[in-house]
Amino acid sequence: MLPRLDFTDVIAPIYQQYIKALKKSNFSGDISCHYSSRLAVATDNSIYQQLPQAVLHPKTVEDIKLINQISSLEKFNEIKFSARGGGTGTNGQSLTPGIVVDLSKHMRKILDVNVQEGWVKVQAGVVKDQLNEYLKPLGFFFSPDLSTSNRATIGGMINTDASGQGSLVYGKTSDHVLGLRCVLANGDEFSTKAKTIAETEALISQPNSIAQLYKTAFSSCSENREQIIAKFPRLNRFLTGYDLENVFNDDLSEFDLGRLITGSEGSLAIVAEAKLNITPIPKARALVNIKYNDFESALRHAPALLEAKALSVETIDSKVLNLAKQDVVWHTVKDLICDVENKTMDGLNIVEFTGLELNDVEQKIELLSASLNQNIEQQTLGVIGFQVTYDLGSINKLYAMRKKAVGLLGNAKSQAKPLAFAEDTAVPPENLADFILEFRALLDSYNLDYGMFGHIDAGVLHVRPALDMCDPKQEVILREISDQVVALTAKYGGLMWGEHGKGYRSEYGPKFFGDELFNELRRIKTAFDPLNKMNPGKICTPLDSNEQLVSVDAKKRGAYDREIPITIREALPSVMNCNGNGLCFNFDSKSPMCPSSKITGDRRHSPKGRAGLMREWLRLLADKGVDFKQLQRESTHVSVKTMALKTLNTIKSKVGGYDYSHEVMEAMSGCLACKACASQCPVKVDVPDFKAQFAQVYYSRYLRPMKDHFVGQIENLAPLMAKLPSVINFSINNGLFKSFSKHALGYIDTPLLSVPTLKAEISDENFETFNLENLQNLSLEQRSKYVIVVQDPFTSFYEASLVSDMMKLIAKLGFKPILLPFMPNGKPQHVKGFLAQFTKTAATASELLNEIHQLNIPMLGMDASLVLCYRDEYKQILAEKRGDFEVMLSHEWLKQIMVNEQPKESKYLPIYQLFSHCTEKTALPSSESDWQSIFTFFGLKLNAISVGCCGMAGTYGHEKQNQANSQGLYELSWQQPIDAGDTSYQLATGFSCRSQVKRLGQKQLKHPIQALLMHL
Repeated sequence: MLPRLDFTDVIAPIYQQYIKALKKSNFSGDISCHYSSRLAVATDNSIYQQLPQAVLHPKTVEDIKLINQISSLEKFNEIKFSARGGGTGTNGQSLTPGIVVDLSKHMRKILDVNVQEGWVKVQAGVVKDQLNEYLKPLGFFFSPDLSTSNRATIGGMINTDASGQGSLVYGKTSDHVLGLRCVLANGDEFSTKAKTIAETEALISQPNSIAQLYKTAFSSCSENREQIIAKFPRLNRFLTGYDLENVFNDDLSEFDLGRLITGSEGSLAIVAEAKLNITPIPKARALVNIKYNDFESALRHAPALLEAKALSVETIDSKVLNLAKQDVVWHTVKDLICDVENKTMDGLNIVEFTGLELNDVEQKIELLSASLNQNIEQQTLGVIGFQVTYDLGSINKLYAMRKKAVGLLGNAKSQAKPLAFAEDTAVPPENLADFILEFRALLDSYNLDYGMFGHIDAGVLHVRPALDMCDPKQEVILREISDQVVALTAKYGGLMWGEHGKGYRSEYGPKFFGDELFNELRRIKTAFDPLNKMNPGKICTPLDSNEQLVSVDAKKRGAYDREIPITIREALPSVMNCNGNGLCFNFDSKSPMCPSSKITGDRRHSPKGRAGLMREWLRLLADKGVDFKQLQRESTHVSVKTMALKTLNTIKSKVGGYDYSHEVMEAMSGCLACKACASQCPVKVDVPDFKAQFAQVYYSRYLRPMKDHFVGQIENLAPLMAKLPSVINFSINNGLFKSFSKHALGYIDTPLLSVPTLKAEISDENFETFNLENLQNLSLEQRSKYVIVVQDPFTSFYEASLVSDMMKLIAKLGFKPILLPFMPNGKPQHVKGFLAQFTKTAATASELLNEIHQLNIPMLGMDASLVLCYRDEYKQILAEKRGDFEVMLSHEWLKQIMVNEQPKESKYLPIYQLFSHCTEKTALPSSESDWQSIFTFFGLKLNAISVGCCGMAGTYGHEKQNQANSQGLYELSWQQPIDAGDTSYQLATGFSCRSQVKRLGQKQLKHPIQALLMHL
């Protein structure tokens, strides 16, 4: 039986007192001291792990001031803070042993915009892509770009002075900051903007604390300017943290204190709001994908490409390309990066051109194309081919693939994973090829695998060596490589911090700056934060502080992971492989990725959060000497004794007694089991899989809620209830049962059974009944005209007309439909963690389906979540015993038969709208375009509507505890297009989606096959 996990890191008494004081104040934000909440922000996209004391989510600037004012009381001098945004840092910038101040949850408002003056004002928690989505209709965008743009916050970009693709033209974040609203460690608020020297000197003369900040910064940067200019290389990726040079403009007529804040990693103040300049969106864009026979050629070609006046030159090596080809993202770009016949593509440069007029771009492309064709003909520079696209959608798809490269590198199959720890170097572009060759030689001397990608126009290349941080010896190698890369970067006249900031590499700061200039950093830190409360140890410490800088040798996630037995790590790869890249934090409401994270704003309720909680749960089990696999085996044993113990444990848990397992279960319970993570996550973190495994073990100690048993048995109950559907519907569709269901079962809006039943629906159609022996006696040619419809519990018993219509459509198309007698699929059992029962169900179903498979008769299923369960969960649970059978979805079968048929004449009809099931369109990314081509084939028109999750997801939307989130998700992306459209032409592929629209939108949507049937 699962033991009670009562061990946690106890919050230090001083922090407990501080939290009590904050709760007694007018603080309006969220305060969380739960172990799970702290764990969720104990990691970022780096190799490090640091558990904070608490997590605060301020809602206003006044909240931030309160946080700092209370901490400035003498008794709270020891309190430390770190501001946090999207948590996408690759160097542990926001990790802290103190308190995390997370601005990403509530402070996400776009406050003001002025198109005439070209600026926008935002709160620090606004996501970069969110801002650009808002600005796009106005014809503008916030131009600094980065691979994590769909979850990185403006506050995070400011604190790391982020940049990426296009930086040669658009610069870094600091080039676009017009003003900041900040809060100091003592709670004082101040704002920054560029001031004339006269204004600055007048401010310095005033008798207040803010004047002292300006005085220190002004004197430090002006008195040491010659040394600063001489010390740092002239690169596009100029110095970050602290930017001593660019506080002055080019002619030294202005001084901007905000340039010190930008890139300070929260070590000087908390940025609450920002005024940013905005850039007109280019009217013309084009992308050239240049293919090379080796990566070195791609690197050495960069200077020539810059001479072609490109906006940017991005590069990708063969390792990243090959990983992309194995990912769901590849289907979107494969036609844009075609292989070259008889050539091996080992490098790719993505070159972008922009202009105010299309003609300008076309002229640049024409000149470059002529040069590239000459290279191909003469076999020079390693160029083997190129493709050009002017299509904006295609350009965005290519960049989406390039951005996903960061996460894809983490999807290595071995225990060694490509890691970000020495990959942010910037050297002069003309030195880059030689620098990288020597870098590669260094890694090759350790026999390491690695991938490379980056911005060769700016001399920045991200190099990620593969190491296993669960191996202490490889942690030593990491340190050795890190030190040698520092020396190598210096040799080639570069910077250690090209765009990702310092974080735990701050220890290299003194060596890089030199003692004198580094003391100037400390002098500035002292003026802003004399008690070293703001992200201590990052960048520098105050002059009179004895505290140390953080180190590359700080404790890493691998040190915790290695406490989990290797057999367990290997059994749960998607738990262990999460590298923290945070793609699951995607802000876009139209993206299917992790709806629970979107609607709660809680990092625990994300694939990254759940994987982190699960890793810690496994570690705590191992710490108690408990074998997880043994628990799984024992969890299937049921007896009077175990039930009595479960009852006792459940009662105890309700009246007190901490168990970390409850916190994990709370996070897992919020998962909709949509499986978007399993395909959308670069490293394929499959939450429904390990959620089911966790639930199975968790309920070996505690009683299951009644609703879980109901859902787990629905496939056995539904056929019985369908024998008397009218009686059952009358029984459940009344106030008495609804009250009982809500309070006793925790189940709301129980769907009604189909009347007439499926049997009645097809009774007049003379469809042939299923008889395996008869089918086996038919010839192969005779069997080729048959199609078998595989039932599922939802469409067969709650939407019988759809199954009937599917069979009628099959018949209309000249085939003979046969309805397979209903057999349980097991998906509901898997969702609720009844894995022992699911295994038996899957084995039974596989046996019959494999037997039918031998007949070479197509088998079709109607609901994606059930059909995909045959392909995914069956393989996970049965492995090779699953067999080779295939159950297709209706669109997959229709695509097959279209090959041998003539397209129908186009009909002038209203355009249908397709609302796709999120499980279907993430697992089968071509499904929407497949449906469009099917409708075109039949002479009809179909538009795919971009929506996220509808909020139903099986039974999730029916559960009482999920009502607010379910409705919130529906409102987030479905409600508006559903309300605006004509029900007659709105189609939804998912049963749960149609149920949700019926429940919340008061509309009955059809399945696409029903629309086709109407027109045949």
